[in-house]
Parts: sequence; C-alpha cells; structure tokens
Amino acid sequence: MIDTEKDNRKLVERAILIGIQNADETTGEAKEHIKELEELVANLNIPVIDRMIVKIKIPQAKFLIGSGKAEEILEKIQELKADCIVFDGELSPPQQRNWENFTKVCVIDRQEVILDIFAQRAITREAVLQVKLARMQYSLPRLTRAWTHLSRQRGGAKGTRGEGEKQIEADRRMVKDKISSLRKELQEVKKHRDTQRKSRERREIPLAAIVGYTNAGKSSLLHKISGADILVEDKLFATLDPTTKKVKLPGGQNILVSDTVGFVRKLPHNLVEAFKSTLEEAALADLLILVLDISNPQVEQHWETTMQVLSELGADRKKIKIVFNKIDLLHDPVIYARISGLFPNHLRISTKTGEGIDDLLLAVSQEISVDRRTLKLIIPPERYDIVSAAHRQSEVLDSGYDDYGNNLLVINIEQKKLKLFEEFVMNH
Repeated sequence: MIDTEKDNRKLVERAILIGIQNADETTGEAKEHIKELEELVANLNIPVIDRMIVKIKIPQAKFLIGSGKAEEILEKIQELKADCIVFDGELSPPQQRNWENFTKVCVIDRQEVILDIFAQRAITREAVLQVKLARMQYSLPRLTRAWTHLSRQRGGAKGTRGEGEKQIEADRRMVKDKISSLRKELQEVKKHRDTQRKSRERREIPLAAIVGYTNAGKSSLLHKISGADILVEDKLFATLDPTTKKVKLPGGQNILVSDTVGFVRKLPHNLVEAFKSTLEEAALADLLILVLDISNPQVEQHWETTMQVLSELGADRKKIKIVFNKIDLLHDPVIYARISGLFPNHLRISTKTGEGIDDLLLAVSQEISVDRRTLKLIIPPERYDIVSAAHRQSEVLDSGYDDYGNNLLVINIEQKKLKLFEEFVMNH
C-alpha cells in the first residue's frame, strides 16, 4: 500500500534544472522559463547546483529529448553528484520512469513542483481538498515510480519499487477510491460556498476580482484598499484561497473585492480544472482588476498568460481594468512609452508607496457606476413590499424615517432594476 502522508523522506540536496526549448521558442524565452522554474523550486527549498537548456524539434517518446542529450545529462549528474533533476515541462509517466531507471536519481517535472507548492500554501478546507485531488490524479498513472511526490520538507519519498502486479492494482484501487471520496467532499464544500455567494448576491453588492500573474502584488493591493490583515508574501503562489473584502469607493457605494490565485506559464491543465472553483470569483465578477508587475522584463508575456487562463475560465470578455503595479521600482521612460502604446487605458500604482491607489479606486467607482445608479427613495409606510424589494434587489446605503413615518432609503442599484422604484424616487 502506498501512503501519501508517510514521511520517510530522502531529502533533495543537489538538483539540476533542465529547460526545454521548443522549436517555436527563442533562447531568451527558454532562459526566462528556466529562471521561473528556479523561483518555483526555491519555494520548496531545493538547492540548485546547475542548469541546462535542451533544444528539441520533435519530442521523443522515451526521454522527451534525444538519447544523446540524455547521456550528457547523466554525465552531468554523475560529475556533480546530483540527486535530483527537475524538468521545466511535463513528463509523461513512462518518460518519468525511464529517466529514473536511467539516472537512478529522483526526477521531477514542473507539474509536480507546482503541486507541492500548492500543497504548502493551501489553507482552507476547499484548497486542501483540491490539492489532494490534483496530487492523487497526478500519482495514479505513476504508482510504479521509484520516488513518489515531493514532501513539504523538500525531496522525494523513496518508495518500494516492486511488490508485484497484485500490490500495484491494490494501490490503484485505493487511489481511485480516494479520488472519488475527495470529489464528493469537494461537492459538499462547493455547495456551502455557493450558499455564501448567493447570500452576497442577494445583497446586490458588485464584485470585483483581482487577477494576474503570480507575485504581481494582488494580495498587497487588496490589503491596501481594504485595510484588512491579509497574507502578503514575496513568493510565487502565496495566495491559493480566495479572500473577499468589502471596500468603500469614492462615490460612496460599496464593492466586494476578491483576491485570486496567481497565474503562471505552463500551468498544467488539470490544475486549472482543479482550482476552477477557487478562480470562479473571476468568472462571476462584474469587473476584473488585472494586476501586472511593470518592473518584470516579462510583463507582456505575463499579460498574455493571464488572458489565456481567463479565456479558459470564460472570463476574458468581462470588463477589465489593467493596473501596472511596482512603479516605484521602474523609472525607464522607454518602457513607459511602450506600455502606454500597448495599453492606452492602463493605471499605474505602487502598493508599497500608495501612489495611484486613489486614482484606481475612482476608476473602479466610475466603471461600476456605468450600469448602476444611486437613488434616494421615499416610501409610504404601507408599502413595505417596496422596502423589502429594495433590500433584496439593491445595496441599501442608508435608511431612516421622516416625520410622517415614510421610509427613507438611499440605494445603489443596477439600471435594469430601476422600474419598480421609479415612482418612489425623491426629486430633491
């Protein structure tokens, strides 16, 4: 029986990163990808002793790369006494087994690294369950590997290599049963979250979702505009669980703002699927605040990756406000000119210094107000049905009574719902 919680770990101490440069990629792009992989493994405290980039025209079935390059990597492993290689790409289960048999060291791909970071970052029950499900789905076709998934401490858990087909089949049944159980648990958690969301929707408060590439400053922005105590770390995937806070806008109306998990290049598709519930805040939002790190040389590629993931979620046609963060770190007029040409309606902010935050809130207020109006209503006491409808269908900003017992309400409401309240609007 395999035990995914067992902690008999062989710690990885000397890892070599293997970058893959496909035919449609430049050398510069391949270098940026392997640099990002190094950031990813740093989050698992895996020491990197060397990096290699391998160009491939056509992926090979056995090792993904050609046998000649595989021999070069084996020589490098033996020369540097490495105990792990990490591929910046996705290896099939047979390829992973072939590499482990060939090198006799732990072999990890980008997908496994991201899974383990997710496992470290998950806090809420839903995120924990999503991580467990993704890891089980990843491990199912890999049960005959010499190493199982990475541990939270780092490294590969050395597994038993072979106890016969009977044991492997038992393991497969166990994993399949666990996957089925996790899916059922997630359905229950999702029902609870949907109930909470419907409660928010009944209050008719607009929802904005902060989206963007990982480590762009999304949590810092939510902390800045809401004043809430939110985890803010200079790490990839610091936020996995959506955090929603109420923010008062300059026009007086309130808005709910949700932080979301950061996007990253080459995010495995099954992880997008696994975390769709976490990212649903983006799909259901009235407005997306797309945060980009202007100080990052790959900022344009980060925008493309973010839009690609939003497209997968069906959220790419939402109203999007593009916000460039970390302007305190960049003073290059050439980059500013290029950004202005590519994104003519963008905003620039610094969550560190506070520069541009007021302009952002004003822009969000104006964007939200396009389809909404703030009205003062005077409703006779006998028309409690209208008072009740106002509470159900709008955001009530203020309420009280006049000297005659009339209900006085200030509401913020969608334009399409105005008709019911028109005759009760105060003219002064």
